[in-house]
Amino acid sequence: MSLGQRVATDHQLARLLQIGAVLEEVVESRAYHHIDSFDDDGVDDDVRDLLEHAAEESAEHRTRLEALIEDLDAETVPYEEINKLVEAQYAQTKPEDFDGLLYDQLCNEETAYKFYDDLIEAIEASESEFSIDREHVLTTLREIREEEAEGVEEVTAIMERRA
Repeated sequence: MSLGQRVATDHQLARLLQIGAVLEEVVESRAYHHIDSFDDDGVDDDVRDLLEHAAEESAEHRTRLEALIEDLDAETVPYEEINKLVEAQYAQTKPEDFDGLLYDQLCNEETAYKFYDDLIEAIEASESEFSIDREHVLTTLREIREEEAEGVEEVTAIMERRA
């Protein structure tokens, strides 16, 4: 489903929220893999803090999305399954330095922000009623989107300091 469309059914809403949960699982897993990929001596404290915060925030976002999904009587993909997929892909695409790591994290944050922005727009464009409170869904998504925007700003600030 394109996010350019309106969200018209509980099923569509659940599927889009499931996509958001998987996106958060990928961001969380990649952040932890980035932390583990560099020696303790070679990790800049700002970068380590950024990645730890990103992973924790993604886990919290995933929990919030899973609660909405559960309210729609749907299920999510377990984190462990996504982590295995990330591990398999990560072995092939591991950033070689902090600049690559920061660029990857920036892309993750921007992708998440854009996804939530589009999802909010698609829900707002819809006049459909859902089995869960529409305002609660929108409030949750807006809060998550704002946190993703802050993540973009944090990564950008670290990148600028390192330049």
